[in-house]
Amino acid sequence: MAQSVGIKDVARAAGVSVGTVSNVINRPDTVATETRARVLSAIERLGYVRSESARQLRAGRSRIMGLLVLDMGNPFFVDVARGAERAAREAGLGVMVCNSAQNPGEEADYLSLFAEQRVRGVLLTPADATGRNIGTFRRHGIPFVLVDRVAEGTTECSVSVDDVAGGALAVRHLVDAGHRSIAYVSGPPGLNQVRDRRTGALNALAEAGLGPEHLRELPTERLDVAAGRDAGARLLGLADRPTAVFCANDLLALGVLQAMYAAGITVPDDLAIVGYDDIEFAAAAAVPLTSVRQPAVTMGAMAAELLLEETEAETTGRRHEHRRVVLQPELVVRRSSLSAR
Repeated sequence: MAQSVGIKDVARAAGVSVGTVSNVINRPDTVATETRARVLSAIERLGYVRSESARQLRAGRSRIMGLLVLDMGNPFFVDVARGAERAAREAGLGVMVCNSAQNPGEEADYLSLFAEQRVRGVLLTPADATGRNIGTFRRHGIPFVLVDRVAEGTTECSVSVDDVAGGALAVRHLVDAGHRSIAYVSGPPGLNQVRDRRTGALNALAEAGLGPEHLRELPTERLDVAAGRDAGARLLGLADRPTAVFCANDLLALGVLQAMYAAGITVPDDLAIVGYDDIEFAAAAAVPLTSVRQPAVTMGAMAAELLLEETEAETTGRRHEHRRVVLQPELVVRRSSLSAR
């Protein structure tokens, strides 16, 4: 394996000191023209590339922002990453994107990696409902912003969507369409987003004078299409099958839709379906999916901007005030919920 060329190799080849090579790279105007040309010639001949990581460690400030999401297989988080990357790039930074796969253990490993790499800061959608991973990471003194999660019990910044309002939008739409028996395909119960969307659904039922028994919850271990198909199979097995389904995200809803299609159940006539997130695939489904839209790109960009504000305040000594930004969801109605009852 070829060894990398270091600054000492350049200095030896050019017949100058290491300090002179450093000046040519960082402060070329301070070096005599002839000497500078000799050093640059050696750099080109040897193929020397400056170690950005070493420079960052000396400066104590990385040009990398960490982003840790629940599931990069979910287009919602891809959009969050797009927003964060755009804001970071405008500030001259890069983004290291990692996927916890909804696993608290993997989340802890990636947070340790961020600390080892001394990233500028971290954007985090937590997988650990206990908060232990956040508590451990906080000891490193690296700023972080919570994304798609309200910063309850913490002092950090957060950018989220009002999921209680979003759940209410979905179920209010179904109730207005005449449905009185609704299933909630909810995902892992430990996630705050899942619980908040359920709260909103129950609020909408209460507004219509309907009790919680009108919402049949079908929890899943994951928030993906396969889990949605499994929930759809369980739904088909119910003797008193609900007439409508609200799913905690669009991937679950697409899985339910697949299960209904395979069983010959017509959507929306036999079963109305509403998803959440309004990913690109929702409108492109065999039956276009009604969904609660989250402004994912905006969420990622705003979170990155808050993180940049905090890190710049640390550098300049200005006071930074943590903020909780809560964005509003929007119901996008398509054919999957438009049956007449």
